[in-house]
Amino acid sequence: MKISIDSVKFKADKRLEDFVSEKVSKLSGSYNGVISSEVTLRVDNAEDHNNKVAEIKLFIPGSDLFAKKQSKTFEEATDQAVDAIRKQLLKHKDKIKGN
Repeated sequence: MKISIDSVKFKADKRLEDFVSEKVSKLSGSYNGVISSEVTLRVDNAEDHNNKVAEIKLFIPGSDLFAKKQSKTFEEATDQAVDAIRKQLLKHKDKIKGN
């Protein structure tokens, strides 16, 4: 699976990119039809500490899945977004099996 990581208005370090790639690549183990994914990391202008945003767009045949999570760290936001996408993938798989 091709994974594209884009950091908006900051430069993501290698460790963060490796973490995101590792987490997102595990999604292809949940579903064989994953084509690619786009991950966008950005810092929200909010005053509170929960200003790190991770957005994941997963491309699969027939539809695209999307999750956006906000947290204190990019790692935590990525974990939450991956969990949300995994739930969407399971629903998608169940929907396909039902047809």
